[in-house]
Amino acid sequence: MVTEKQLYQHLCTVMHPEIKQDIVGLTMIREVAIQDTAVRVVVAVPFLEIPIKDDLVRSIQEALVTLDARLEVQVDFVEMGQQERAAFMAQTEGVPPSAQAVNKITHVIAVLSGKGGVGKSSVTALLAVALQRRGLRVGVLDADITGPSQPMMFGLHENPLMSPLGIQPVKTQTGIKVMSINLLLPNEDQAVVWRGPLISKTIQQFWNDVVWGDLDYLVVDLPPGTSDASLTVMQAIPLSGVVLVTSPQDLAGMVVRKAAGMVQHLGAPILGLIENMSYIVCPDCGRKIEVFGPSQGQTTAERLDISMLGQIPLDPELAVHCDGGQIESYDAADFVPIVDIIVERSPALQKTYPRKGG
Repeated sequence: MVTEKQLYQHLCTVMHPEIKQDIVGLTMIREVAIQDTAVRVVVAVPFLEIPIKDDLVRSIQEALVTLDARLEVQVDFVEMGQQERAAFMAQTEGVPPSAQAVNKITHVIAVLSGKGGVGKSSVTALLAVALQRRGLRVGVLDADITGPSQPMMFGLHENPLMSPLGIQPVKTQTGIKVMSINLLLPNEDQAVVWRGPLISKTIQQFWNDVVWGDLDYLVVDLPPGTSDASLTVMQAIPLSGVVLVTSPQDLAGMVVRKAAGMVQHLGAPILGLIENMSYIVCPDCGRKIEVFGPSQGQTTAERLDISMLGQIPLDPELAVHCDGGQIESYDAADFVPIVDIIVERSPALQKTYPRKGG
């Protein structure tokens, strides 16, 4: 028969995922009770809304079932009082809170275009929506600091909340987590007139200081071209892959080849190329009309020796949904096979890809 003393002994092996001290020594265990095979553990935490709760539950359950595999462990949380919280913080002084300590992101996909105006941000949002519709946990990091557009497309206007670990991303209607500079500005029409080093620092903070929690995919909306911001993402964030976006014009193809060269030089894998605004479907006869000229996507992909992921039509309905903050309700049927390929080709993160050159 398992005793309460044995339960406490095994709880001493459970480490706080951020502070790296055992939860018994941190006086976080408020109550332990056992009746037959039912165990109830009450854990006191500084704030109820902290992202490490799932990790604590899992660690506690794993530690206690080693006593007896039949144990059914229930973990409940209570919030510390003000004085208890202050004592806890004093006890852990010198151990800085870190969002990175609790973030578990399996895949990071960067979306990059050579030039502006080819729909790179809408492709980013569509990719996030399509991944979320597959039942995956998804976040969007808007790294286009001087031209942020993700909040508007998702209909987000509230400011992010702060937590002891860092900034909490804002959630969309379907649960996609979004962080953008526009969510931090007092006026979303305010221009961000910053030099490169400050932009790069902000992107690093969005990666290091935002509490993303557990994500299957984090999709990064890069600014167009080969600026400091894109270099920062390539060099500071471990990427599963990069998706390139172009449009039918040969000019767009020429510029995206420059962007591809940067990606290849820095050693990040390219998952493939998407040609946006390839055609428009006539509402009367259903015929595809190439309003921007013949497609150059396949030719560009072949020149770069990468895969052509697919073509996306120019759809007025998409513009309506983006302007209305309702991109999550857009059908996006043309995007489904593209996402299938991306999911198949994007490896889970194991390490930061090596820099080449500098």
